[in-house]
Amino acid sequence: MPVSETLTDPLLGRLIDGRYEVRDRVAIGGMATVYVAFDRRLEREVALKVMHSKVAEDADAAAFASRVRREARAAARLTHPGMVRVYDQGVDGDISYLTMEYVDGENLRHRMAQELTLSLGESLSITEQVLDALAAAHRQGLVHRDVKPENVLIDEDGRAKVADFGLARAVTDVSATAPTGVIMGTVAYLGPELVSRGEADARTDVYAVGVLLFEMLTGRQPFTGDTPVDVATRHVHEDVPAPSSFVPWLPPELDDLVQHLASRSPDARPADAAAALALVRQTRAIMDDPTLDRRADPPSGAVPVDLGNGDATTVLDPAPSGATVALPVGLAALADDDVVDAIIVEDDPEAISPAPTRNKAGLWIGAIIAAILTLLALGLWWYTAIGPGAYTTVPNVDGQSAEQAENILTAAGFVVSTDSRNDDAVPEGFAIETEPGQQSRVLNGSDITLVVSLGPRMVEVPTLVGIQEADALAALQDADLTAGEIARPYSDTVPQGQVMEASLEAGASVRHSTPVNLTVSNGPEPISIPDVYGLSEEEARDVLAGYALNVTVEYGRTEDVDKGEVYLQDPAATSDGFRTQAVTITVSEGLPLVTVDDYVGMDAQGAQKAAKDAGLKVTMYGKWPWSSKESIVDQSLTPGQEVEKGTAIVLIYN
Repeated sequence: MPVSETLTDPLLGRLIDGRYEVRDRVAIGGMATVYVAFDRRLEREVALKVMHSKVAEDADAAAFASRVRREARAAARLTHPGMVRVYDQGVDGDISYLTMEYVDGENLRHRMAQELTLSLGESLSITEQVLDALAAAHRQGLVHRDVKPENVLIDEDGRAKVADFGLARAVTDVSATAPTGVIMGTVAYLGPELVSRGEADARTDVYAVGVLLFEMLTGRQPFTGDTPVDVATRHVHEDVPAPSSFVPWLPPELDDLVQHLASRSPDARPADAAAALALVRQTRAIMDDPTLDRRADPPSGAVPVDLGNGDATTVLDPAPSGATVALPVGLAALADDDVVDAIIVEDDPEAISPAPTRNKAGLWIGAIIAAILTLLALGLWWYTAIGPGAYTTVPNVDGQSAEQAENILTAAGFVVSTDSRNDDAVPEGFAIETEPGQQSRVLNGSDITLVVSLGPRMVEVPTLVGIQEADALAALQDADLTAGEIARPYSDTVPQGQVMEASLEAGASVRHSTPVNLTVSNGPEPISIPDVYGLSEEEARDVLAGYALNVTVEYGRTEDVDKGEVYLQDPAATSDGFRTQAVTITVSEGLPLVTVDDYVGMDAQGAQKAAKDAGLKVTMYGKWPWSSKESIVDQSLTPGQEVEKGTAIVLIYN
């Protein structure tokens, strides 16, 4: 917009309702102007939508404001990541406003103006996100009734968010009561039943989404005409064409999807956005990646869409994409000339023929009517200023005890009921919040729910010591506790993976957010098996006990070490092991045993050699001084006896 226009906007720089500082103008629509404002109380940027006073000119202002507030409250109850949140609504003097989530990005109209056509994959993805958000609303019994690219915002991460939910419904409700039966809507996306009968339900939103998908795929709207009436008439009397008639490579499943969503008969469409979403996902699942990545060539002669006045309300002039127009209910039953006449009368009261000259009776009638209107105006002022229709700001009760908060709310004229819940920050017995929220504008005498803190939620610590780590973590999760630090020391007594200690005792009652530190056994410490070869049995036991090894002693005979010393160990010395491991040592009982042979009768020389070969220490002895060492006649050790190797034997010869 021109700089001069921005500078002369009287709302720029103004503080609305003592809270919202207007900083910049974002867009001007047919029903409202949207600004970026700064919420001084919560210190955040919000989108501030200020209603045009002309929207309610032909309807009772109080009824209109009441319906806008009712619809704003309904929209505020919808919490969905794909829906622009409504934070607050109120009236500041002659300004009726809504505050909403500020989405830093662009709307789908801008994106299509830049890209002209979107890829099949991106078109289906945006369609899914829009339907997912609408499904949340349809489950609450709410209908958007103005789905169009201007109301689909694309944030910086490329996610789609549906905006203006509930506002269009409020305006439509008021407008529909006008004598001429005028409806408000965006002509390119109006469902046939809304045009012909003034009826709208969830299937009307589905129709608009089908048209939206057609436009993203082909770069054009399915129906165009010289006037909004021409376009609306085509919605009633013609089927939405197959997208492949403009983009031949599109698969037939896409044609079926678009024509199902945008069927002229509501009964032929999915029942609501949830059913439509399932259909879109089913269709997408059968598409391959190369097809999803393709997009149509821009239409012949395509030019960028004029974005300067995309939301302007119009009546007779051809409307740009996304413009809001006024149309008469029952369009299908009227001739084109009748429709134009009806719209001209609605939009331009000055076109009506001048009234005939008044006589005195007419003057009296005029005076009476003026008096009645004055009384009605006074009654309306009383109702909205000091009567039942007056609005009051919900007081702030933060930091107050439950009793004090209830007294404050009761003194403000509210009917107070209490509810309670756990809160980690607010002490037990103190106010957490009110529903509706504090600083909200609500009717005098409204029901207010005071939410009182039960204090932090306490949970019982489960038994953790003596069980495996995985079981302990599962027990903490089941108790809604979290594991803190986990130490893993070696242990000679606790098996690996078993919890040795916990920072909180089993059965203790603690805050649910308290972390529990665990000590988990890492099993016995790895070691190198010590060498005890040649040590005495007692010395070997002492060395192995220092490593907490489980020692088994066996005994045997060997020539390698002295009696009483270790000559074998298993596992071998210096091999890898761990504390508490079983180790077997073999201690020498002396030299190996040999069996004494019978040498009697053998010749002396042969017997001497055989005894030495057997490991005996041989001494030869003659029985007589004149003995000739011919044969052995006796021996000092009994044949068959077992003696240690090296034992002395005396062989006696004759």
